[in-house]
Amino acid sequence: MIFTYPQQALFNRPVPKNKIYAHAKPRKSVKDKFVTQVSEIIWKYKLSPATTNLPPRDGYSEIQVFEIALREQELGNDVINVIDKAIPYPIIFHLRYKNRIKGFAGFKRPAQDASNGWVIEEYFETPWLDHKTPALPLPGALDIKSLYEQIMKTYIGIPVRRGESLESLVERVRLLKQCQRELRALETKMNSEKQFNRKVDLNAHIRELNHQITVLTK
Repeated sequence: MIFTYPQQALFNRPVPKNKIYAHAKPRKSVKDKFVTQVSEIIWKYKLSPATTNLPPRDGYSEIQVFEIALREQELGNDVINVIDKAIPYPIIFHLRYKNRIKGFAGFKRPAQDASNGWVIEEYFETPWLDHKTPALPLPGALDIKSLYEQIMKTYIGIPVRRGESLESLVERVRLLKQCQRELRALETKMNSEKQFNRKVDLNAHIRELNHQITVLTK
């Protein structure tokens, strides 16, 4: 999903890659990915109290929207992470490749220590969409933090439970991904296992994991 942002929030300035390198100090291998995968980075919008009429809350004072033109369809999470580390605000990314666009964002929260930094957790993305797909109106919100939470929840892609916080939802998704990885590994073992008794044990573990996945996705 791509949202329609207020015209007064338009910033629309290119971000030089060397400025990102100076703040985040990526490894050479990641710089190489910037060269091969990224054509251009545009700081597209600044969602702040001045541009949204929403007050800050709990350390969330602005949300940035970056548009990244890609040279190839895939973009490494480590590239996104470098940009995230260089900008001390939550970022919503729009990735563009040919005539398609997708949303991409990591759950970013203020650190709980005295560093005044940010902690970046799980990344989430929307499917690729045709660039002519109509954008959605921004979710209703009372402040900058709740606006960010509503945007992130649309990106996560599993139903939100009644009263579930964004932090709890992200933790549930983390557990879900862990179960899915374990399930794939067990299924691979199951396909190559020859001993009957071992197959029975593996099948029991697979059933349990499938049950956990069902519970986590509800």
